[in-house]
Amino acid sequence: MDWETVIRIAAIIGVALILFLISRPVIRSIMKQMITHRMAGEDKTEIDKRTNTLSSILQKISGIILLIIAVVMILPEVGVNIAALIATIGVGGLAIAFAAQSLVKDYISGFFIILEDQYRVEDVVAIAGVSGSVEEIGLRRTILRDVGGNVHSVPNGKVELSTNMTKKLSRINLDISVGYGENLERVMGVINNVCLEMAGDPQWKPDLLTTPAVARINNLGDSGIDIKITGDVKPGRQWAVMGELRLRVKNTFDAEGIEIPWPHTKVFFGNTPADLNKN
Repeated sequence: MDWETVIRIAAIIGVALILFLISRPVIRSIMKQMITHRMAGEDKTEIDKRTNTLSSILQKISGIILLIIAVVMILPEVGVNIAALIATIGVGGLAIAFAAQSLVKDYISGFFIILEDQYRVEDVVAIAGVSGSVEEIGLRRTILRDVGGNVHSVPNGKVELSTNMTKKLSRINLDISVGYGENLERVMGVINNVCLEMAGDPQWKPDLLTTPAVARINNLGDSGIDIKITGDVKPGRQWAVMGELRLRVKNTFDAEGIEIPWPHTKVFFGNTPADLNKN
């Protein structure tokens, strides 16, 4: 291999690398403009998540394309017959296709996940039996990080059902249990007052899309009566809001003397309750 060949190879690699580095910010800028226009009126966070998702995928695709072009240009420089190589690949392509059916399924599923905007980077989702925050979406796999910090790599072909918990809005769905001896009208009024106070708090008001409120009596349980609270919040803020709401309700119940029940069991020794009544 002479020096001219080495220089040509180095030039091909250098140009490919420069184009790759330039393409990344250019792709992001173009996607930002397109998505901002298409999603006009939506929350900025949602626009940023969609931009990050599509930009990441297109940057990877552009990198792969540049790599393939660079390799195809470099091979003749080292004496490889491209035509013969393509023919060999064509003969073995059928066998590879049969062996890589699951891989093809992953890529096709990934394409439709992205096309249909099922979820985006930073969304909290449940897919293939795993829940967590989406750290990366590719054509082949989706990477999640769960609440314990564990990273899960899920092949897109395994995603038969996806549940997005943070798309456009999230919802409070909280049950508060009170004792059977409590006046339910009074308890519901106290809870609604707590919700109104929280909605007026400058720290929490930006997170609330609607003021949380009592929705219904949800269940007559073994130990208490469950009262359901619902309300819409900004994506991903439902857990923090519910935690604060629980704290405020607990403190208010303590101050108002409202009982929060706990499971208990009555144990009788000897005679049954019916026998005791007879005596």
